[in-house]
Formats: sequence, structure tokens, C-alpha cells
Amino acid sequence: MENKSHAFMAGLFTLVLLAAVAAAVYWFNRDNRVRVPYDLVATTNVTGLNPESAVRYRGLGVGKVESIKFDPRKPGQILIRILVNEGTPMTKSTFATLSYQGVTGLAFVQLDDDGHDRTLLTSSQTQVAQLRLRPSFVDELQRRGNNLVHQLEEATSSVNKLLAPENRQAILDSINSVKTAAQGVNRVATQLEPVTKQLPETVRELNGTLAGAHRLTNQLTDPQGPLVRNLDSVGRAADQAASSLAAFQGTMQTFEGSLQQEALPRLNRLSDDLRFTSQAVGQAAETINRNPRALLFGTTPPPPGPGEAGFAWPSGTGGAGQ
Repeated sequence: MENKSHAFMAGLFTLVLLAAVAAAVYWFNRDNRVRVPYDLVATTNVTGLNPESAVRYRGLGVGKVESIKFDPRKPGQILIRILVNEGTPMTKSTFATLSYQGVTGLAFVQLDDDGHDRTLLTSSQTQVAQLRLRPSFVDELQRRGNNLVHQLEEATSSVNKLLAPENRQAILDSINSVKTAAQGVNRVATQLEPVTKQLPETVRELNGTLAGAHRLTNQLTDPQGPLVRNLDSVGRAADQAASSLAAFQGTMQTFEGSLQQEALPRLNRLSDDLRFTSQAVGQAAETINRNPRALLFGTTPPPPGPGEAGFAWPSGTGGAGQ
């Protein structure tokens, strides 16, 4: 009986110890953080992504993948349910891509935000918000692989055409032409060597010429130089000519004033006398035309008027009656 009781106690202790270990493991491994669900809508491959894969926001771990399944409403579309820690800045401009961990091929969800709409994206268990899963770099590379291969084939074909025998000969001819041109440049340099030897003497002569020109410039700009003295003489002569011209202008103005004040009034009086004389001559000529006898006997005076000596009223008029 004693052996059985010891065995029973040992078995009971073992069971209690195992239960305690299991409870401790569960306690330390349980996740008490509050997480918000989101659905990623994918139309591309999700190779390497599994449930419990990590979810990172710009490199920081913020959650995990809960499930991966097909969308029953749209054939070919995949829904990835992710759980994100509460407080993660999920906005309407947040998007997701797949990234890979080194060379293992295991993928994780990478969240990022382009910042065009900072409105918070709300989500809950009853109404799960959806995010678009953008194609990753591998997907883009795979999608454009055919175009890249086609372009590579075209580039290879162009290189083959460039390296064709006739083109290779043309390239060799071009190289030979460059070599010939370099040899010609060397010959020209050899021919120019005597000229280059004379350059120092030419430079010295040029310096002498420049020095002479500098001296001439100094002489021309010297206030006591001949050029400045001659220019002063010309200036004085010009001043004298200007003075003479001013005096002549004054004389002309005096003559003009005398002409206007003395000669013109006399000419006006002379013209008036001539006008009166011509009028008298015209009247005399008219009188002679009417009465030529007046040229010999003189003009007959007009009959006396009323009140003058010798005036008589005509007979039969009212004046005579009076």
C-alpha cells in the first residue's frame, strides 16, 4: 500500500507540474494586445505569404496575417485578413505590398502611406475596411518580363548586326583613319616647331610695340602734350569765330531794326503818295474822256447850288412860288 501511495503521489505531482508548465507557456505566449482587422484585396500572386506572417508598417511590426482565402464575390480575387495593432496610423491613403525576407522566400505584408489623404480609415469586426494590395517589385518584374526579353533580343540582334564582318571592317577603317589623322597632326606639329621657336622673339617684338603704343597713348593724354595744346588752340579759334558770329548777328539785328523803324514807314508814305497821284491822274484822264474840250478851255464849273451866288430856281417849281 505504501508503494502504491508513493506512486500515486509521484504521478499526481507530475500531472500538476505539467499543467503548471502548460499554464505558464500559455500565459507568456498569449497576446493581450487589441488588434483591428483589415482585408487586403489582391489580384496578383501572394507566393510566400502564409497565415501568421508578419505585418509591418514602414519596417515596424504592427500585426500579423490571420487568414488567406479567395473572394467568393469575385473569382480570381484573393482576400487577406490582417490584424493590426490598435493605434497604427491607418488612413485612406495607406496601401500594402508584399516584401520578402532575404533569400528564404517567405513574404510579409509591408504597409505604407503616400500621404494624399490623411483621413483615418476606421474598421471593426462587423464592418472590415479593405485596402488594395499593390503589385510588388517581383510582380512588376514578372509582368514586364516579356517586354524585357523582347527588348533584350532586339539589343542582341543590334549588337550582332554591329559586329557583322562588313561593320567590323568599317570600324577598323575608322580606327585606321583616326591613326592617319593623328600622324598628320604629328607632322603638322613637326612643321610648326620652327615657328614655335620664333615665338619668343615675336612676343618680345609685340611687347615692344605695345610699349610704344602705351607711350604714344600717354603722350596723347598728357595735358601738356602737343595734341592737347593744339586742341586748345583750335578751341580758342572756335571761341573767336563764335564771338565774331555773335557780333555779326548783332549787326544784322541792328540793321533789321533800322530797316523796320525808318525805311519801311518812308516806303509806306511813298506808296500812299503814289496811290493818290495815280488816282488824280485817273480822274483827269476820265474827265478828258468825257469832255475833250476841257483840255483846251478848261473844265466848266458846275452850276451854283442853293445858297450860292447866281443860283436861280427853275421856273414852275415850288421853290419859285415861295
